[in-house]
Formats: sequence, structure tokens, C-alpha cells
Amino acid sequence: MQLMTVVGARPQFVKAAAVSRAIARARVDGIDCEESIVHTGQHYDERMSAVFFDELGIPPPAISLEVGSGAHGAQTGEMMRRLEPVMIDRTPDVVLVYGDTNSTLAAAVVAAKLHIPLVHVEAGLRSFNRDMPEETNRVLTDHVADLLLCPSQTAVDHLGHEGVTDGVHMVGDVMYDVLLDEVAKLPQHNAVADQLGVVQPLVLVTLHRPSNVDDPQRLGALVESLTALRDKGFAVVWPVHPRVADSLDDQQRSRFTCTTPLAYAEMLLMLRDAAAVVTDSGGLQKEAYWMGTPCFTLRDETEWTETVDAGWNQILGKHPEQLADAVNTTLAKPPADRPPVYGDGHAAELSVRTIWDRFA
Repeated sequence: MQLMTVVGARPQFVKAAAVSRAIARARVDGIDCEESIVHTGQHYDERMSAVFFDELGIPPPAISLEVGSGAHGAQTGEMMRRLEPVMIDRTPDVVLVYGDTNSTLAAAVVAAKLHIPLVHVEAGLRSFNRDMPEETNRVLTDHVADLLLCPSQTAVDHLGHEGVTDGVHMVGDVMYDVLLDEVAKLPQHNAVADQLGVVQPLVLVTLHRPSNVDDPQRLGALVESLTALRDKGFAVVWPVHPRVADSLDDQQRSRFTCTTPLAYAEMLLMLRDAAAVVTDSGGLQKEAYWMGTPCFTLRDETEWTETVDAGWNQILGKHPEQLADAVNTTLAKPPADRPPVYGDGHAAELSVRTIWDRFA
């Protein structure tokens, strides 16, 4: 079976690493799959792309489309224009996509038009906020996919409510597989914190969503809320996303420990040793949950509602001024249990077996 995996953004590289490893292991069980990876180039910064392939041992892309950035319609259209001849030429048996990026939607539409079976890993997520481009991408992808591999029962239920029931499987979250593997390799000593010159208690921050960083007034309010956190004695460590770098002035940067994007293992080290994480990222909300680090999400909603239900994630939305008090209150009385709602760490193996059983 010839699988074509299409990726383009940092979270997808982590997910693809889990499945690529599972494909390699599955050959000993008689599952004869060969994978070729197509990188759209949606994330092209070295620290957001190539370093992940090297660090996580992902096979190098067979094809790099080098689409780069752009407006959503233009970027997605250009991806489709470049993907179509690749799929026609390589004639994969199955196309595999992850998550909710423009790369995901572009590959899904091209595969569907060419009648190539489509597998969506991380299917069924919903924020119910159509202002988010990711919501449009994931909904449309789910409705043209032939096999939908869900990270949680909640995701399965969302699909059922939309009338999507054929080919739906709850397999767990493949990112959890990678996290377990990588955490086992982490050193006890945090050399990243040493290099940055920060001490406990530290708060790890990531921001990248347009609703937070494209509006100077909104970004300024978030900077003030992080400053209030700093003033309460926390070392605020902020790996700055490339699309945010030009929006922060020197005076704002000087309030925090700002750095370029960190490699995956470096992020896990910082997350492990952080008192709390402040983010608008979906993936980091889950990773914080798995690592037992309280998370504070600067969005109005989340796809990962299980983390909220368990008490490990607070949605602060349009009230960032509450951040400092929320962190202090939570740390004074941390949450309790973390139910295993995202599988048992073998989601990638189950995904590969499910793909084989459906299409071989």
C-alpha cells in the first residue's frame, strides 16, 4: 500500500512522526505500507520545520512544494495547484492528512476530486467558531474523508451529530504517543532554562492566532496581562512565533524572556518544569494536560474540552486581565486527576492497523 502523507505545519510534523514510526514497525506484523511525505511549505522557517524532521526522525519529504505564506484563499489554492500533479503522477493508494491547516484542506480537496481514498487523523474536533479558519478546514476535510481517526469520544460524537458515521474510529491521540516517547528521553537537568537564565517559578507562553496577534490593541492587552504575571514573581518565557516577531517592540520584549521557537524536546523540558502555560495553541493545551501543567487558554473556546472538564485548562477568552489572578488561584489549589481521555499511547499503531484493514 502506497501512502502519501501531506504535511505543512509544526503540529503536523509531530503527529506524522508517530504514524511514520508505526508504519515502520508494522511491517513486522505483515502490514506492507510504504509512505512518501509531501511538505507543502506552509511552515518554512528552519525552527518551525526542518528541525522537527531531524529531531523526531521523520523520513525526509519526497517532495517539497515550497508554497510559503499568503492569504488563506491564495495559499490554499496554490497548494491545490501544486498538489494535483503530484498525486496524479505518484498515484497513491491512500492520502493521509492531519489536523486542520490549509495544507490539510488543500490535500483533502485534491484527493477527493481525484477519487483517492482520504484518511483524516485528528478528525471530529470542533470549536464551533466559524471565524477560525481551522474550523472551516477541519469540517470540510471530515466531510470528504473516507476514514476518520478520532482522538477522543467527544470527537466521535461531534461527527455523529453531523451525520458522519461511516469510517469513524476512536483511536486516541497520536501526539500522546510521541510525547511519551520523547519525555522518557528528557534529561533531569533543564539546560534550556540555564541558557535563557530563568529560574522557577516560570510560565511558558505561546501566541500565534490572528485573533490575538494581528490586532495591536489585543496584543497590547495580552502583553499587559503577561506583565502582571511577571510582576507577581513569575519568569515569563515566550518562544516568539515568526508571525508575531515583528509585532512586538523592544520595550515589550524586554519585559519577558523572549526567544526564537524551541525544538520539540526543548519545549517539553520547559513545559515539564513550568508552573503554568499560557497559550492559544491547541496542541500545547493537550501537552500541558499530559505533563500535569495547568494551562490558561487565551481564546473564547477550545476543541479540547476534556482538558477543561478535568480542571487543567481555563478558557480566559477576552478577559486576559484575569490571567495573573487565575494562575495564582489555580497554583494554590492544583487540579486533581487527569483521566486518560486521549487513548493509551498506542494511537499511531491502531491508526495504521485501521488504515490497512479498511483499504488493503
